[in-house]
Amino acid sequence: MARTDANETDSLYYPPRARWYSPVFYWSNALRRRLWLDRIQVQLPGRMTFAGSAASSLVPGLGFYLREPRRWALAAWLGYGLMLALFLVAYGYPAGNFALGLLIAIHVTGFLYYCGPFWQQANLQSRLFFALLALLAIGLSVYLPLRNAVLQHWWVPLRLQGRVFVVQRRFPAEAVQRGDWIAYRLGNGRSEWGGGWEHGAVYARSGLGLGPVLAVTGDRVAFSTNAFTVNGLPQAPRPHMPPAGELIVPKNNWFIWPDVGISGHGRTAEANISGAMMQLAIVTREQFVGKVYTRWLGRRQITP
Repeated sequence: MARTDANETDSLYYPPRARWYSPVFYWSNALRRRLWLDRIQVQLPGRMTFAGSAASSLVPGLGFYLREPRRWALAAWLGYGLMLALFLVAYGYPAGNFALGLLIAIHVTGFLYYCGPFWQQANLQSRLFFALLALLAIGLSVYLPLRNAVLQHWWVPLRLQGRVFVVQRRFPAEAVQRGDWIAYRLGNGRSEWGGGWEHGAVYARSGLGLGPVLAVTGDRVAFSTNAFTVNGLPQAPRPHMPPAGELIVPKNNWFIWPDVGISGHGRTAEANISGAMMQLAIVTREQFVGKVYTRWLGRRQITP
């Protein structure tokens, strides 16, 4: 049996060790077999392979790593990390959208760099068409599903009075307490965007509402001319609150006074506006979207 020394190189008998990106190649080859693409014989130019093309289209910057010099891959990964941090910190602001555009640009550029041998055989029109096709393919197949998944299951940004609030969607509705800021669907809660809800001569635009929970299940809310009380504790009145009356918050409901645009056509009585606002203020658990983070990556969102 042959002996090897620690200072000696590995024998050519042994296969090379798997690289850190090998699982990407494994899944790309499995996808190719699943779609029967392995039966299609395509002659790729130069040092291009199907696995390398698929991997570089899925992993940002991998196209630079598979080519030489690999220092471009380190620069791409550093830039990608910085833009990802900026995107998260400025999530919902124009700077965050700008960072997202640069993330896609770095990803697409790495894929196009891997496809360098193709550029040597194509004219200018073909290059522009292929670059646009790569941008659309990576944007629609990678970043659009990721964006939708984040908005549906993780974080959603909401703008209120010029500020952006990031809402955590996985927060359990049963854990909401009095004083928590939450996001919820207005009206019947069936649609997040578009449409509206009508009460008499008042039309309230549907969408997402945002505000603090003023009262929870079983709390008694009473209204007067200059204030309203929750379980006897006075609080500052909100716009268009009724001057009199009281209610007990039903089970599995919250009382949140809406901060939305309401338009009255013609001379609409204040009582009609207050009645519409009262119906919007009773929020069910089915309307719950998520709880607002008190802090988002060091940025305070809710002032005590």
